[in-house]
Amino acid sequence: MRYYTLKRDIKSDRKQLVVDNILKLKRSLENNIPKKRLDANLLIATWNIRDFDSNKFGHGPRLAESFYYIAQIISAFDLVAVQEVSKDLRALNKLMFVLGPQWDFITTDVTSGRSGNQERMTFIYDTRRVSFKNVAGEVVLPKNRLIKGDVQFARTPFVVSFQSGWSKFSLCTVHIYFGADSGAKLERRKSEIEGIAKFLKKKADNDKQTLIVLGDFNIVDHEHETMKKLIKNGFDIPEQIRNKPVGTNTFQTKHYDQIGIRSKSEFFKLGENNDSAGAINFYRSVMRKNQFDEYREFVEKSVSKQIANKKQTLTKLEAKATPDLEKIQNAKEALADLEGVLASDQKLLNYYYKVWKTFQISDHLPMWVEIKTDHSTTYLESIP
Repeated sequence: MRYYTLKRDIKSDRKQLVVDNILKLKRSLENNIPKKRLDANLLIATWNIRDFDSNKFGHGPRLAESFYYIAQIISAFDLVAVQEVSKDLRALNKLMFVLGPQWDFITTDVTSGRSGNQERMTFIYDTRRVSFKNVAGEVVLPKNRLIKGDVQFARTPFVVSFQSGWSKFSLCTVHIYFGADSGAKLERRKSEIEGIAKFLKKKADNDKQTLIVLGDFNIVDHEHETMKKLIKNGFDIPEQIRNKPVGTNTFQTKHYDQIGIRSKSEFFKLGENNDSAGAINFYRSVMRKNQFDEYREFVEKSVSKQIANKKQTLTKLEAKATPDLEKIQNAKEALADLEGVLASDQKLLNYYYKVWKTFQISDHLPMWVEIKTDHSTTYLESIP
C-alpha cells in the first residue's frame, strides 16, 4: 500500500488518529485472517462496499481516510469480488492508487434499468498472487430459463477466470435482487438465487471446471429458503461458514453475503483450518462508537447538508402550480427528523453509529475463503 500518501491526504491534526486506526485494523486482520503463503494458498473474498462512491443518498462523501481503511481491508486478501461500485470510477481509481501498483481490477459496465441501480460488478486482485486468464463475461440467461416474471437478473452476474499456482477456477460475483421480505418480491429474490445456481452448476459440470459463486445474495439466514435455494442447486458452502454461520451486515444479524463452490477437480482444495473461511468485523478497529467525538464535525456537516437539500426540495414542491400535498407533508416530516438529529447528541451519535459510518466504509462485512494452490503432490502421485 502507498502509506506515504497519508502525509499528503490527511490533515496534520488527524494523522495520529488515522495512523492509530490503520494499525489497529492491520493487527485485527493479521490475527483473524490466514497469512498469505507463497505458492501454497490464496485468499478469495467478497465485499459489498456500500454505494462506492456516488453519494446519491447524501450521507457522504467519503473522507480521504476511509479509502485507506478500505484499502487496508482489501490488502488482507488476494482476490476480492466487490459489489456496488458506481458508474463513476473515480473512487475505484483512487482506491487502486492507495493499494499500489501490484493491484489491478476488472469491472463490468453498469446494469441498465431501475433495479440495476447503476452498479458495476468488480474484481480487485493482487497480480503477484493471481493472474487473470483472459476469459470474462456477464451471465445472460436463455429465454427458457428466465427469472420468474420472464426477466433477467436485476444486476447482471459477472464470471471471470483466474489462476493461482496449480489452481484454475472461475469466479461469478452476484448482487441478488432484495425487493421485500415477503410476497412477489421475495419470490423474485429466491428465483434469482435458484437461477444463478442452476446456470452455474450446469456450466461447471459441462466445462469440467471449478466455479465459485460469491457476493451479496441477500440471504436472510442459513435456515431460510433463500439459503436453501443455493445449497439445493449444487453449491457447497465452506465448512467453517456452514458450521458457524457468521452475519455479514453491520451488526451481524443477517447472512446476506455468501460463498458457494462447485468443483470435482482433484486439483482444487479448500483450506482446512478454523480461520480458512469467515467474516471480519472491521468496526471493532475503526469508526468505533467511542470515537464519535473524532468524527462529530463531519457527521454534523452531513446532516446540515441534508437539511439544506431538503429545504430546497420543499421550496420547489411548494412553488408548483398544483402542489402535491402528500409530497410536501413527507418532505416536512423528513426535514423535522433531520433537524431533530442535529439538535440531539444522542440522535447524532445514533446516526453516526448506525448510518453515517456505513457510507464511509460499508454496511457489509467482507467474507473470505482460503484455497490451497500447491497440488504438486497430487499430480505426481497420479502419474504412475
